Amino acid sequence: MKIKTFDIIIIFAVAGLTFFAVYMAYMNPKGNAQVLIQGQDAEWVYPIEADATVVVTGPIGDTTVRVCGNRAWVESSPCDNKTCIAAGSISRQGEWAACLPNNVLVIVNGSGDDIDGISR
Repeated sequence: MKIKTFDIIIIFAVAGLTFFAVYMAYMNPKGNAQVLIQGQDAEWVYPIEADATVVVTGPIGDTTVRVCGNRAWVESSPCDNKTCIAAGSISRQGEWAACLPNNVLVIVNGSGDDIDGISR
């Protein structure tokens, strides 16, 4: 089997797209990442560099979410199994943690120009 010119072009295109995807997923600076915290009745947005503690009231009680040191995590929650706490911290864009029984979702996502750390 002989490698043709078109095959080489395809190989380089796939390698380039793979490199770009890895760069965007793992090497993109965190300076523009933000933490989105969603509760049943409210939503908060903080830069990943912030130092904040948010108490989210849900149907079974209060869930405490902490943002500190370029990470975010569920610090305490009234749910029975505590899976949200055991999930640990999140820090990369696209990662998330949730306390499903208490309707709380924490997501690290891309930048926005309106990052101010104030509850919406």
